[in-house]
Amino acid sequence: MSLEIERKFLLPAYPADLMEKHVIRIQKEQLIEQTYLALAGDQELRVRKIIDLTDDQTEYTHTFKKGHGIAREEVEYSISEGLYEQMIHTHQAVPLIKKRTTAMWGDTLIEIDDYKQINLMVLEVEFASVEEAESFVPPDWFGKDISTEKQYSNKKVWRELQERKEG
Repeated sequence: MSLEIERKFLLPAYPADLMEKHVIRIQKEQLIEQTYLALAGDQELRVRKIIDLTDDQTEYTHTFKKGHGIAREEVEYSISEGLYEQMIHTHQAVPLIKKRTTAMWGDTLIEIDDYKQINLMVLEVEFASVEEAESFVPPDWFGKDISTEKQYSNKKVWRELQERKEG
């Protein structure tokens, strides 16, 4: 299992001005549909449909994550469209949909997730070590650090979507 080390920030506004000034350079844009198949304690099992908005290529992934906070264990691998569709059809859940913009800010790779069903934008930065993550000083425009706040986790937001569907 690999270790995913990341910090997340509540992005107050899409940084279009920084993109226009080339302070942020877009690498790719994707539309992600994410569905959780199982949630238990600090473990999650999910599938994703990822559409590259540049070339319209689609990929499907299956992911297991364990842990809380800035460092979590993760196993992710590609699956076929057929397997993805079978899991989605069996589960009958509402996917969490977000537009992901992957970009370079200086020498730092950032990911901006703009959630389509709710008013939420999150900026993520991945790191090679916990020490690197903890010593990272974000600029003010990143917004509030929400790395350890469960209310902003994808699985919490996804659960709320399911409750809306049932209500």
